[in-house]
Amino acid sequence: MDKYFINIGRQLGSGGKCIGQMLARELDIPIYDRTLIDTAAKESGFCKEIFEKKDEEKGVISKLFEVIPFIGDNMYNNCLSDESLFKIQSDAIRHLSEKGSSIFVGRCADYILREEPNCFNIFITADKTERISRICERHPELTVEQACAFMERADKKRASYYNYYSGRVWGHAENYHLCINSSVLGMEGTVLLIKRFVEERMS
Repeated sequence: MDKYFINIGRQLGSGGKCIGQMLARELDIPIYDRTLIDTAAKESGFCKEIFEKKDEEKGVISKLFEVIPFIGDNMYNNCLSDESLFKIQSDAIRHLSEKGSSIFVGRCADYILREEPNCFNIFITADKTERISRICERHPELTVEQACAFMERADKKRASYYNYYSGRVWGHAENYHLCINSSVLGMEGTVLLIKRFVEERMS
C-alpha cells in the first residue's frame, strides 16, 4: 500500500485520541499527538515548555520574557510570534510524514498536509452526555457542571486555533472526508469503520 495519512480532528471527550491510538495499532503505523511537541522542540532547539504553553492556542503575538536559544547561534530575545511556533510545528509534521504512513491528532495536520495525495481527514464527535462522562472519569475532581464548562472552553480553543491557521471552519463536514459520532458505533466500531474507509479508498 502507498504511503497515506489519517488526520483526526476531535471534540474533547469524544474519544478521538483513544480511537487514533487503537487505529494505529490496527494499521501498524505510528501516531503523533502531543508527541509532536517533543519533535518540534528537538528539531528547533526551543525548550519543550514553550510549545506546551502555546499548544493549540489562537495565533497572536506572545511575549516570552526570557532569552530563548534557537538553532545554531541565533537568539530570539523577549518576543516570539505564535506564527513562528506554528511554522516549526508544521515543519515537524512534514518531516514526520516523510518517514511513512502516519496518524496525526489535531495540530491542523489536515491543512498542513493538504498537498499530500493520500490524506484522510476525519472528525470525531460524540453525544454530549458521553463526552461529559468521559471527562469526569479523566478528571474526577470536576463536577458535571465544571466538566461541561471545561469541555466548551476546550472546543472553543481548538476551533479558534484551527480556524485561525487553516482559514477553514473546525468541525464543519465540508472540511473532512468522514465525520463520525463515536457514540453510535462505540470506540471499536468507529476504529473499524475508519480502517475500512481507508482500505477502500487505497485499494
